[in-house]
Amino acid sequence: MVYSLTMDVATFTRQLVDIESVSGNEGQVGDFLHRELCRLGYQAKKMTVEGARNNVFATAPEQPRPAIVFSTHMDTVPPFIPSSEDASRIYGRGSCDAKGIIAAQIAAAECLRREGIQVGLLFLVGEERDSLGAKVANKQSPASKFLVNGEPTDNRIAIASKGTLRVELNAHGQMAHSAYPQLGESAIDKLIEALSRLRAMNLPENKEFGPSTLNIGLIEGGRAPNVIADRARAHLLYRLVGPSQQLRDDIVQSVGDLAKVEFTLEIPFVRLRTLDSLPTMMAAFTTDIPALNNWGEPLLIGPGSIHVAHTEQEYVDKKELSEAVDLYCSVARELSAEALRK
Repeated sequence: MVYSLTMDVATFTRQLVDIESVSGNEGQVGDFLHRELCRLGYQAKKMTVEGARNNVFATAPEQPRPAIVFSTHMDTVPPFIPSSEDASRIYGRGSCDAKGIIAAQIAAAECLRREGIQVGLLFLVGEERDSLGAKVANKQSPASKFLVNGEPTDNRIAIASKGTLRVELNAHGQMAHSAYPQLGESAIDKLIEALSRLRAMNLPENKEFGPSTLNIGLIEGGRAPNVIADRARAHLLYRLVGPSQQLRDDIVQSVGDLAKVEFTLEIPFVRLRTLDSLPTMMAAFTTDIPALNNWGEPLLIGPGSIHVAHTEQEYVDKKELSEAVDLYCSVARELSAEALRK
């Protein structure tokens, strides 16, 4: 299939959605994109990440070091949900986060090629887990000036993206028969108290970007209802609107000796470039952008709503997909003109 000026974005989105690519299993979708981009005449290469997992980077033969790169991720959260559609929407896992964005970016790149504007295309693995693909790609930058990253922003440009701080709490106790709790020490009781203290903390706020937030995403522990628990664990996720060091210190102090605190992942808060011609939004989620600092000044924009991403009824509006093609073209034209002036 050779795409028209507008490309059959809806059909291509469904093809991508129907390839299961939960984080860690992106090999097949990467192979598919590599084949399609080569067939369209791009110089496409695979960047090995681990095993069968590869990023895909494509450029026009006439411009192997483009000033502008469109980028998003190929992986999805579980579970796999195959595609379906009605008159106005495409449904399925990844339809808005971010396979519809992949289709829109390729369609925009095709339109721009006909205008003589060459953009690169960078599709990454692992964004939903640890941004491993972005970290690998950051060591292989083509020295581009601008990175247009795609995430569901309702086709508005983001002024900033919140950071992430993942925290693991591990509490330890002493097993005993539940009829004689005085002979044991409950790790679950300790964990509950630690979590209560953390929930009561005042979290940092930013007048422009809003509050930091906390989600207690996982709690597990114990052996049986009739056994005093000797172990308990919780996984927490903070969304950041600034530096994390003071928050880290406050977490450790609040938990005290109730549990061991481990900071397992941090993605920093990022202020982003905007364009005067576009409406703005605040991205309360994290992206690959902090791991791609060698790929140029970042912008964040894409079709779809983050409010339906990761849900059973994830979808993207067909009209919004089509508008995103024009939007990515408009952004690239403006950035290309700026790059020529520098």
